[in-house]
Amino acid sequence: MFKALKEKLFSARKKLEHSIEETAHEPEGTHEELPDTSGSSPKTEAEKIAVVSSEKKISPKFTDKIVSFVRDREFIISEKDVGEILDELEMGLLESDVAFSVTEAILSRIKSDLTGSKRKIGISVDSIVRDALSDALLSVLGEGVDICSFIKEHERPVKVLFTGVNGTGKTTSIAKVTRYLQNNGFSVVLGAGDTFRAGAIEQIDVHGERLGVKVIQHQEGSDPTAVLFDTVEYARAHKIDVVLGDTAGRFHNRANLMNQLEKIRRVIKPDLIVYVDEAVAGNDAVIRAEEFAKSVGMDAIMLTKVDMDPKGGAAISVAYAVGKPLIFIGTGQGYDDVMAFNPRNVVADLLGDA
Repeated sequence: MFKALKEKLFSARKKLEHSIEETAHEPEGTHEELPDTSGSSPKTEAEKIAVVSSEKKISPKFTDKIVSFVRDREFIISEKDVGEILDELEMGLLESDVAFSVTEAILSRIKSDLTGSKRKIGISVDSIVRDALSDALLSVLGEGVDICSFIKEHERPVKVLFTGVNGTGKTTSIAKVTRYLQNNGFSVVLGAGDTFRAGAIEQIDVHGERLGVKVIQHQEGSDPTAVLFDTVEYARAHKIDVVLGDTAGRFHNRANLMNQLEKIRRVIKPDLIVYVDEAVAGNDAVIRAEEFAKSVGMDAIMLTKVDMDPKGGAAISVAYAVGKPLIFIGTGQGYDDVMAFNPRNVVADLLGDA
């Protein structure tokens, strides 16, 4: 996954390591060129440097760098050491569909972590760079959601409502999450809340039959709130752990559908609203998620077709852009092709060898 983004990060990582390696050795040459200023009484290396600084008017910041090296064998990474490489990384992130605000946040964090502080000579440069990149990526990806722990911590049935744009794989995603929950020992009932299209009801019914779970449905054109209300009542009566409710695909400018979703929220009181979109939409997915969050709200995000997105920018951007975590990513066509989103695992993969 994320082939292009992985290559950009790998290139930046190696270039940063090379630049910092050069910085780490730079003070040695500077130290060797210091003149002997010994007088009638012996002077320490630090005192010699202070004399040279005074006589030759060397800047205090530069002197501090050399004194630090002499006393403690340390070096300092400056913005100049990494600036050109970070500029290149910025272009790489933007080309990979990472949103501008997210790109800025990543670069700011890397620069803050790398520059200004003193580092011990001999410390692994690879670990310095990798930690900086990892921390920056984790800062925009957030913590994710452990759906199994979430279910265990809430009163049953846990009500999860799926929303999003038509054609992004929302109903199929519900089927995949059903299989995931079954594999983790939870019972599930599905609510066919997309009553605007007969095809949507038929689709979720087929998934339910294949997965061996009950689907609550009414006829086409019926009130979706009534369908989902009946689904919750069924779950309570049969002691089912989780309700997964489908809804009609929505665009942020379709006020009637937004009003219908608001009614569902008011009546059903879902424990979790999951917004579904496709990773291959790139920045459009980020923009749609932002608009949806403003109009209706969401608790978590699921991205489909991640396996078909070579860039990876949407997956990196969307959680930071809307301030909500990714919960699942779809990685293929089968019911088992879904992953609970674990930010640390994703970052470890991104920073592996390209």
